[in-house]
Amino acid sequence: MSETSKVGREPVVRAGLKLLDNTGLDRLTLGAIAKELGVRAPTLYWRFASKQDLVDEMATQVVADWARGMRTDGSMARWRDMVRDMAHGLRATLKSHRDGARLVSGTHLTQPVILEPLEAILNAFTTAGIDIETATLCMTTLYAFVIGFTIEEQAVVPSPGTRDPRYDLESRRERVDAERFPLAMEIGPYLLDRFDQRFERGIDLFIAGFEGDVGRKTSGVS
Repeated sequence: MSETSKVGREPVVRAGLKLLDNTGLDRLTLGAIAKELGVRAPTLYWRFASKQDLVDEMATQVVADWARGMRTDGSMARWRDMVRDMAHGLRATLKSHRDGARLVSGTHLTQPVILEPLEAILNAFTTAGIDIETATLCMTTLYAFVIGFTIEEQAVVPSPGTRDPRYDLESRRERVDAERFPLAMEIGPYLLDRFDQRFERGIDLFIAGFEGDVGRKTSGVS
């Protein structure tokens, strides 16, 4: 049996995610994955044309893990609850892998894994009388917020219990001139720490702003 026939796409994706957690996205290569699987690197090119092809498959797997965790059984009929569940579930799934947010950001999903939870979320919006265009804007803006927030979070904290020394708060205090930039000095903990609290507050602000926008449109106020 040839190496190609022994190595399917799914085992390669699993090996890729394992290496991602160990080395990070920048050091992930088809050669390293081939070594992990005990095959020659050219073998993987029969399954994946490029690293980006593999990254797309890995990102699809991560999004599929998130989609499976979304509640679509009607237990969360209110759009506000769906928004919170979507945001927290996505962030948790991205954080389950080193560079998970960077991996998913901007990648092409190779399977329609998101359609079931997407339908449930859209249904919650439209049931509340929110038009489909506004609902789409809400979801895509929320998605971009979660991805962006988590990219920044994982830059500071690449994996649980570790912090990139470049973002050390004490080092930042030493670099910033407190007399010239007292406010910039003050925001250190709010910029490079307290991620859970900041994320929760960000979702609160997002929902409040969206509710206000929908309310203005409903009442005819410009």
